[in-house]
Amino acid sequence: MKANWLDSPGKYGLVSRLLHWGMAAIFAWQFLGMIFKVTLGKTPLTGFFTSSHASLGALLFLLVALRLVWALYNARRRPGYEASCSGLMARLGHVALYGLMFAVPSLALLRSYGSGRAFAPFGIPLWSAGEDKIEWMTAAGNAAHGLLGWVLLAIIVGHLGMAVWHRVAKRDDVWQRMA
Repeated sequence: MKANWLDSPGKYGLVSRLLHWGMAAIFAWQFLGMIFKVTLGKTPLTGFFTSSHASLGALLFLLVALRLVWALYNARRRPGYEASCSGLMARLGHVALYGLMFAVPSLALLRSYGSGRAFAPFGIPLWSAGEDKIEWMTAAGNAAHGLLGWVLLAIIVGHLGMAVWHRVAKRDDVWQRMA
């Protein structure tokens, strides 16, 4: 059986699907931890999920970059959007998803660097501790990382809802493209 690594007009390839579903699993873990933190406060369960938040966020940043490069490489082969209002909305929704998937971890990394603390996701040192805090970096991260994270969750829920709607109500092949 030949592996279809590349995207095609009828279906996303293996690499796109692995990136999509792998990132979906990490996002689910990240958001579940934050939902527990907001609703339960500091508990062992919350700590179990949130202890990996920074490392997984750094991994998501890397995966988003890889996914963008892969999407550009496959741009002419990928399934297209409908030539309709719903197709335009799908395109805009995907632009919003990609933008927020890049912006949210970027703001966290900016905040982390500005804090003056060392950062070593999964034990891999990215930068060492600095002597001074950089206030504008921490202020930007503090102001927007969490808020945009919740906006990202809302758009992800909408994305999932539209995928289910395509599968159940429209009964078209949109679901199958990424499944």
